[in-house]
Amino acid sequence: MSGKVYPVGVVCTRNIMNGEGGGDAGLEPFVGMEFDSADDARDFYNLYAARVGFKMRIGQLYRSRVDGSVSNRRFVCSKEGFQINSRTGCPAFIRVKKCDSGKWVIDQFAKDHNHELEPSGEDQSVILEAKTPLRNNPIVDVPHRPRTKLLDVVNPKRAKIVPDVGQDKIEPCIGLEFNTANEAYQFYNVFAMKTGFRVRIGQLFRSKLDGSITSRRFVCSKEGFQHPSRVGCGAFMRIKRQDNGTWVVDRHQMHHNHELELQMESSRSLSSKKLVEEINGGLLDKDETVVASAVRPRKAQHRANNIESDWYNVLLNYFQGKQAEDTGFFYALEIQMGRSRSIFWADGRSRFSCSQFGDAVVFDTSYRSGDYSVPFATFTGINHHKQPVLLGCALIADESKETFAWLFETWARAMSGCRPKSIIADQDKAIREAIAQVFPGTHHRFSAWQMKAKENENLGSLSGNFKYEYDRCIYQSQTTGEFDSAWNTLLHKYNLVGNEWLKLMYEYRENWVPLYLRGTFFAGIPVNGSPDAFFGAFLSAQTPLREFVPRYERALEQRREEERKEDFNSFNLQAFLQTSEPVEEQCRRLYTLAIFKVFQKEILQSYGFLGSKIYEEGPISRYLVRRGGATEIEKHIVTFNASDLEASCGCQMFESEGVLCRHVLRLFQMLDVREIPSRYILHRWTRNAEYGGIARDIESGISSQEQLKAMMKWSLQEMASRFVESGISSYENYKLAYEIMRDGGRKLCWQR
Repeated sequence: MSGKVYPVGVVCTRNIMNGEGGGDAGLEPFVGMEFDSADDARDFYNLYAARVGFKMRIGQLYRSRVDGSVSNRRFVCSKEGFQINSRTGCPAFIRVKKCDSGKWVIDQFAKDHNHELEPSGEDQSVILEAKTPLRNNPIVDVPHRPRTKLLDVVNPKRAKIVPDVGQDKIEPCIGLEFNTANEAYQFYNVFAMKTGFRVRIGQLFRSKLDGSITSRRFVCSKEGFQHPSRVGCGAFMRIKRQDNGTWVVDRHQMHHNHELELQMESSRSLSSKKLVEEINGGLLDKDETVVASAVRPRKAQHRANNIESDWYNVLLNYFQGKQAEDTGFFYALEIQMGRSRSIFWADGRSRFSCSQFGDAVVFDTSYRSGDYSVPFATFTGINHHKQPVLLGCALIADESKETFAWLFETWARAMSGCRPKSIIADQDKAIREAIAQVFPGTHHRFSAWQMKAKENENLGSLSGNFKYEYDRCIYQSQTTGEFDSAWNTLLHKYNLVGNEWLKLMYEYRENWVPLYLRGTFFAGIPVNGSPDAFFGAFLSAQTPLREFVPRYERALEQRREEERKEDFNSFNLQAFLQTSEPVEEQCRRLYTLAIFKVFQKEILQSYGFLGSKIYEEGPISRYLVRRGGATEIEKHIVTFNASDLEASCGCQMFESEGVLCRHVLRLFQMLDVREIPSRYILHRWTRNAEYGGIARDIESGISSQEQLKAMMKWSLQEMASRFVESGISSYENYKLAYEIMRDGGRKLCWQR
């Protein structure tokens, strides 16, 4: 490093990019390295990658919940993930986070790769110069295939708005008309190939009168955030069916938020796919899989039939092997007319986790948003470290109410009758009805990703002013009266009174509008967000059968190792106190590190609020707690009972997240309450959440004898498995473990 010290990374980056400071080109990323922009960080990591001997890809991005701006970015090794066979799940990456100053700082860095590196020895200063600039619509030729062959799927006579389809590139435009939806799909595929992106089949909408398809949406393959390879791209084309049976483009978005490819493969192009028309002249549902080959077309397969028999054989063999080593392992098959259909399974650890963290459940069916060959779904919860924990898995034979009902009933049976307080799942009719049937007292919240997709589909063409007022109505209404008034004003102002989708969403407002979700526990999962997919990039649409089980187990072990690390940190590390409040010290002793951070944020925010008594009758009093100089939105009523120190706030943060809000904490400071009552310390958020809950349930009597017996069994099995793992690590540990078990057995009065 030539004896130089660089406190911020942007200086080093500029020197490397300008070819200066020859001895500085060996600089490695480190946590705290600073850049002027995310692009600078990307370019620096690209140079570093080329020097070390690997290629870089742009990974996930995360957006601010306040204004939607990008708050951090991830740049990864090109072999990260398992989406294609050449990738090895490499963990190397850097993550940069945007600071309040506008700078971008590396806050996470993993250096090690799980594959061989290939140092090139070339002059790396030319890499950035050779980088192709981002272009929104590059016109490229597809190699080894004449244009006429690519475009012959669209009959130029049928594309009424386009007189010459044979020109270099026809762009979508409002009013472009096709005789069939197939033609529109093929046209968009051809346009995508020549522009440099790939197409996925998006959502469809049906008529309420006869069930026929009325509109279709074709999107960029990088639309959404369900997988690490997707970046929320907004490019799409939507077609709408006319009364005369033709289809016309009524909405489209050209802009992509990612780099476009200069070369697209023609031999395996998505344009070889065709949508199969139904008898009534419509298209397949988005939940139907169509597989086509340029050489020999195969039959279309419906979701109901795409769990091949090989899957049953492989999974049943795996289940039987797991049962031999895990007595808590559970699996079930749905049998209909003597034929296997849906499959559900959960190991002992998942069943035990459900006994502690099964109050808020996420039913993840993100496979339905893409071209998945196998409909793999998961049940997950949120543990005491705010990490996702697995509560069960399934392969779903079809998407009928009966199938989902069977799945929910089977999950509940495996979890000894667990009935969650809340469940986050898609809004489709079959899922809604199955949840209402099996979990009648459970609050069903619609998936955030699906709601965003529906909003983009139905409201995307409206002005920015509408979007602002719409978000204000949804997220800032404090009472049902406020919401109804703002909603009706919005409909009339923008002439949307007859909009069928908005009518439907108003009917189901209790399932997605934040105002109506208050008071229901969702373990802190934000209304406009959802936890990361439990299996991440380990399992994808392209995962072959032979790799499914190994990848599944690898991902499961990685998640559980992350949980063990957080357990260790919570018991061995201590967070810094930032106030002199006794309640902060109290919560530091009890909460895990992750939950204490949430609490600490609230207590720090509480100092910005003022409180005044507005009502008193006996021990009951009410206080208006407001931010100094703030608007009406930042005012809340806190009710306090002096006889038992019971407090409740209008924001209902404790009811939905299980942590006291800044408004109640401010009132406690005013009234000199120096210790938080035990009722406001949820056991599920404490360090001992996993193993202390059983005694609590016995004392409270909230669980049946059968449930308590199952919980005690799973708890002992989990503790025993960890004990055995430690005991077999060495001969000395084995002797110690054996002596402890023998002494414990004597205390339990084991009979020979």
